[in-house]
Amino acid sequence: MNENLVSVRVWGDFACFTRPEMKVERVSYPIMTPSAARGVMEAIFWEPEVFYVVHTIRVVKKGAWVSFLRNEVTKAVSINNVMKWMKDPARIDPVCAGGGARDFTQRNMLALEDVEYIVTGEMNLTGLGQRSNQKLLKYLDEFERRAVQGKCFHRPCLGMREFAADFEWEPDPQVALERRAGEIRTEGDWRSIWPQEELGLMLYDLFDYEDRLKGFRWLPEGALTQPSGIDPGSAMGRPKRGKKDGVTKQPVCYEGTSVVPQAVFFHAVVQDAAMGCHPAKVRLLRKSTGKGGETCS
Repeated sequence: MNENLVSVRVWGDFACFTRPEMKVERVSYPIMTPSAARGVMEAIFWEPEVFYVVHTIRVVKKGAWVSFLRNEVTKAVSINNVMKWMKDPARIDPVCAGGGARDFTQRNMLALEDVEYIVTGEMNLTGLGQRSNQKLLKYLDEFERRAVQGKCFHRPCLGMREFAADFEWEPDPQVALERRAGEIRTEGDWRSIWPQEELGLMLYDLFDYEDRLKGFRWLPEGALTQPSGIDPGSAMGRPKRGKKDGVTKQPVCYEGTSVVPQAVFFHAVVQDAAMGCHPAKVRLLRKSTGKGGETCS
């Protein structure tokens, strides 16, 4: 038994784990993707010293397909524009949403309704965490404490930000699956939820788990300078209050490398209401571009 495993039960009214091959209209996968499961765990507890590798996604409620129109916008706000607006508020040009607005558009969505999953993942130390004085047990205890109390770094969601998710700590995911199956169904066991099905090619993640081991640099190259008020001996450059102006400086990440998002897929199979998705047990297909076009390797 891996002692680094953490499990949470997540549920919500709606979910949409968008298939990337659909260009305009949103269509959900029939089950939560590993990247969405990782996002739930990072929403509960995130530190640059740790990263998560999803082991298993157990299905308590498959959910029902539901289709509806959704209000969206045709453009996004860029970081460069935000920086210009901060310097000159008079130049603000917001994105206008809502019926009749210039940036407004309506699109169909095929989503899931009333879903519930039990996510099990492995917490590991990044390179930054391995060089620090902290132990992994500390972060495991912190995750459990926050999940039990209902605290989170930001509100977890089921594929999309507007589909908020509730969560609860589960010490034993298999026992939780059997318990919830008995509470929901009057006949049949937990295997009848989803006996077996091959779901085909599914998005695994946009970032390789090995890159997460090295860590990420989320600032541009020119911003990696040490401002005054930052303790260079700290692992993350913890913010400190200046002696003269009393202004708290923002922390700077000195670790990791710049990583370009790259779609990684795998062949998803559901067996006895569970989908195994550990990278060591599934074949990951990375999208690469050669002379003959785009291929999977």
